[in-house]
Amino acid sequence: MAASDATAEAPHPRRAPDTVKILIAGGFGVGKTTLVGSVSEIVPLRTEEPLTLAGLDVDDLDGIEEKRATTVALDFGRITVSDDLVLYLFGTPGQQRFWFMWNDLALGALGAVVVVDVRRPRSSFAAIDFFERRGIPFVIAVNGFHGEHPYPAEDIREALTLPSDVPVLLCDARERESCRDVLIALIDRLIAAAAPAP
Repeated sequence: MAASDATAEAPHPRRAPDTVKILIAGGFGVGKTTLVGSVSEIVPLRTEEPLTLAGLDVDDLDGIEEKRATTVALDFGRITVSDDLVLYLFGTPGQQRFWFMWNDLALGALGAVVVVDVRRPRSSFAAIDFFERRGIPFVIAVNGFHGEHPYPAEDIREALTLPSDVPVLLCDARERESCRDVLIALIDRLIAAAAPAP
């Protein structure tokens, strides 16, 4: 066999896929950990700890009295979109005393999903403000607790005073397909933002 034939038959080294870091953010108890766990193709890394009596004066459990644990650092998951693209999902802690970690978690993030609980919309204002101030593109995922969506997306957009270019999606953080659709909407927004202006 000629050397040129051997070269032609040698397999080409496979290129590593592009990776995209995405934050899953929002207020305390809105469903961030559930969303990451639903859509991740790996067993997600979780840093949940039980809520204790010591936190009763600090944590606002109004509307989420059944909550028993909370993320104290981050959640991490992964989803392979294609051979060329992998998403790394970083769920932020929701309690105000852990917000100082958001700056570090946001380093290198191309986009974000802000999870909203319509029962407590004020809990998501800080996350929306965080990404607007840093110019990080985001989409809104309205988590329908118990599978219920009492308000249409446009009413939620108005209540959150969001510009028209921010997608607002109704979802169920427990359902993989629903969470996948939210991530696709974010990727579409990132692609549109990266496209050269006409």
